[in-house]
Amino acid sequence: MAPRSRRRRHRKPPSSVAPIIMTPTTIVTPMPLTPSKPGPSIDTLGFFSLDDNVPGLSQLILQKLNMKSYEEYKLVVDGGTPVSGFGFRCPQEMFQRMEDTFRFCAHCRVLPSGLSDSKVLRHCKRCRNVYYCGPECQRSDWPAHRRVCQELRLVAVDRLMEWLLVTGDFVLPSGPWPWPPEAVQDWDSWFSMKGLHLDATLDAMLISHAVTTLWASVGRPRPDPDVLQGSLKRLLTDVLSRPLTLGLGLRALEIDVRRIGGSTVHVVGASHVETFLTRPGDYDELGHMFPGHLGLRVVMVGVDVANGFSQSTSTSPLEPGTIQLSAHRGLYHDFWEEQVETGQIDHPDLVAAFHPGFHSSPDLMEAWLPTLLLLRDYKIPTLITVYSHQELVSSLQILVELDTHITAYGANPFMSLKPEQVYSNPNKQPVYCSAYYIMFLGSSCQLDNSQLEEKVDGGI
Repeated sequence: MAPRSRRRRHRKPPSSVAPIIMTPTTIVTPMPLTPSKPGPSIDTLGFFSLDDNVPGLSQLILQKLNMKSYEEYKLVVDGGTPVSGFGFRCPQEMFQRMEDTFRFCAHCRVLPSGLSDSKVLRHCKRCRNVYYCGPECQRSDWPAHRRVCQELRLVAVDRLMEWLLVTGDFVLPSGPWPWPPEAVQDWDSWFSMKGLHLDATLDAMLISHAVTTLWASVGRPRPDPDVLQGSLKRLLTDVLSRPLTLGLGLRALEIDVRRIGGSTVHVVGASHVETFLTRPGDYDELGHMFPGHLGLRVVMVGVDVANGFSQSTSTSPLEPGTIQLSAHRGLYHDFWEEQVETGQIDHPDLVAAFHPGFHSSPDLMEAWLPTLLLLRDYKIPTLITVYSHQELVSSLQILVELDTHITAYGANPFMSLKPEQVYSNPNKQPVYCSAYYIMFLGSSCQLDNSQLEEKVDGGI
């Protein structure tokens, strides 16, 4: 391993990137996270960027959710308890207020507070998702909306059905794979393998009290059973996309998961998306993908890790076949120096970043650069996912400029099948989580340790 001075001496170009991180935690014993120095938060940047396209939208969201500030919103998103009167008297009020956060004209961007007395916001009757302040705006917007109307109809259903994951009523079906792992290469083969057992599980969910109560509370007609079953399948792929994408990386980069003591995966730039509703069983499919593995540690690292995520600094060998989830709050290059180099946390066999976003903002690039250089120079197998082909091209260009040795990239066979609506621009083409991947290992111009130390000492 190269000396610590290597990491410190990286000189930051005008645009850089440092990962967002968290402290290791055991999934069995929840403990409070101890924050280290805060870094750039993609959650914060994303929330306030809503106003760029729809002025006042961030305040509308806070108002409808009975919150006084973004800090309180962030506290709830991170799994904390707000101090003000956040909460709703009944499920009907909750769903109504949540829907109200989407109420603005998709064409002229006017909010309810900006409407004249003669106008009212009404949703598109086809998708029940996008709102307009009148027929004129709806007609003008139809050429753009018609391209996404059907997908946004799915989004509107998924947005409500997702509540079953929040409440814990929809438990992901899991169990040992009856097929050889190499036969499961994508969602089609995964669903074929699960077969009738999965269908029976989903059918039972559809007639459950939880689903009946949900649709009695939302103030709109209940869709047909095939529509709801399709939604459950999309939600299932959304949750399982992350563990199975990690498995894709372990496979493609030929990581030995039968190493004595277990293997370690670091998820860098982790946020509430990866940690807020994550339950112990959510990563079981990763274990089933590698029967006979000798233990897998998955450590989430990022400044936006949820407060409720459990934590442990144990480095004792794992029991064969077990998966341990943990988290660290902070930036990855700091985590590396404080935890990995000191031997408190195992050296990673794979590092993954889900939607790092360093292509989208100079601030994020500045934050991510130390981590990207660290991963490159320590020759750590790395997997990155992005939302779209455009993001893939932009991210590849940055990584090429950083002289990383890109080993593979392309469409992810285990991407989420749940369409994601762009909140403040609803008629923009929906995207899919982890739609594309990039893998890299080391530098495109490999140096031995002595050459690397000379280069580091002389500056980059």
